[in-house]
Amino acid sequence: MPEIHADTVAEVILLARELSEAASVGARDGVTNGAGATQAAREFRAFVSGLTVDEKLDLVVLYWIGRESFSPDEYDDALETARAEAVNRTEDYLLGVPLLAEHLESGLEAMGISASDAENDLY
Repeated sequence: MPEIHADTVAEVILLARELSEAASVGARDGVTNGAGATQAAREFRAFVSGLTVDEKLDLVVLYWIGRESFSPDEYDDALETARAEAVNRTEDYLLGVPLLAEHLESGLEAMGISASDAENDLY
């Protein structure tokens, strides 16, 4: 079972959505790496880099479960894989993931945690 608090994952989900939205607004406007996307990326990096090592590993595992690389029953195996394969900073790895917010939501739901309740608890 993940050690990371659902509210923490919900914050990452919201930051990932902001990042995706800023990138798509910039793309529509013909701007790549615009100020909005850069600010959103800085906020995402700052938040994720401030997590503990265990929280970062749980975040990666929830992402993998959400994209169905592992099932919830394989949580411990996924955690060991995340430990063994952690060669990049988590924020760098996750920043390049398409549909990160959706995969994290799916990962939480697969683990029996309501992503929408966690997101609603933030605000």
